[in-house]
Amino acid sequence: MYPYHKVIITLLKAKYKPKIDLEDTTTIECRAGLFDIDMYMELNNARYLSFMELGRWDFAVRTGFGDMMKKNKWGIAVGGISKRYRRRIPFLSRFSLTTKLLCHDGRWFYFLQETIRNKKICSSAIIKIGVVSKQGLVEANEVIKHMDREDWGHEIPDWVAAWISAESQRPWPKD
Repeated sequence: MYPYHKVIITLLKAKYKPKIDLEDTTTIECRAGLFDIDMYMELNNARYLSFMELGRWDFAVRTGFGDMMKKNKWGIAVGGISKRYRRRIPFLSRFSLTTKLLCHDGRWFYFLQETIRNKKICSSAIIKIGVVSKQGLVEANEVIKHMDREDWGHEIPDWVAAWISAESQRPWPKD
């Protein structure tokens, strides 16, 4: 079940946190609760993605990205994810989730999100995000213009470029 209550709480908390810039990294504090664990009494792999979505909502509100999307009647779509696991997060454990906007390629935005427990990274994900309208994908360059940050456009890190390249070679079923 989708954690609507966590989304609402995250949005409310983010509204009262300090505003940040696109270059900043955000952190939210989380706990592996009863509805987040699997039969091994640890954070379920699918729940990592739910927590990461909360981190991106926090980031969107605090950067003004959320207000800009609302104003333009835009939404967000995940275009791809590569996630790595290193350590487990046991039931009732507290952990932090960091969110950083790395770059864009003109079309898509690329986020780095990490879960951290006891000062050690437990998982790390690169997430490709698109802004969408009724007409389809809104180019990242257009979104940046609406944020009044046309100067923002970091170089794509080599490891992100390698992932983008690998994803473009992946076979896709024909409709």
